[in-house]
Amino acid sequence: MSHGARRTGTQWTRWTRWTPTAITALLLLTFLAGIASSYPIPNATLLERRWESLFSRSYLGLAGDQSQLNWESDYLQGIRRVRRLYCNVGIGFHLQVLPDGAISGVHAENQYGLIEISTVERGVISLFGVRSELFVAMNSRGRLYGTRYFRDECKFKETLLPNNYNAYESFVYKGSYIALSKHGRAKRGNKATTAMTVTHFLPRL
Repeated sequence: MSHGARRTGTQWTRWTRWTPTAITALLLLTFLAGIASSYPIPNATLLERRWESLFSRSYLGLAGDQSQLNWESDYLQGIRRVRRLYCNVGIGFHLQVLPDGAISGVHAENQYGLIEISTVERGVISLFGVRSELFVAMNSRGRLYGTRYFRDECKFKETLLPNNYNAYESFVYKGSYIALSKHGRAKRGNKATTAMTVTHFLPRL
């Protein structure tokens, strides 16, 4: 056999020997490329990344897959719910947390009305403005305010009322409730009771 024939035979042998490896590598690269394409782009905005994080943390609470959950035990373990808190007073208002710390009601849905409800302990929750990144808090005078720092004034006792609305009572100042006036202004919590519609809130998507 000539030198040229031997070279051709050697090349064929090498190709035959490495072909399965090459095919495997090609399939692996294709698979990895498919996975990479499903990830967020590197230049995604900070807000987009926050929403991705928020969605991942809130998925169980939003997906409605209750058949696979023990609602009470999983809820008490800290599953977060992202909701709008609707108060059926006046023309109807959603609680909103503004960047300057002001808390009020707004009729139309907006980004400041998205509230993350998180369990602190059994029956006690915190309310966090998703857009403003401020916790809802109530001071000793019953006034609502927004704060970046979680403290005892940010804790509220969540009570389900007979009409299926919720009331939110200050954890540290008993008898003071989150409330909105018929004009959408935050009411003094120590001037409101659960007998008043102004303290009734419906968490909804």
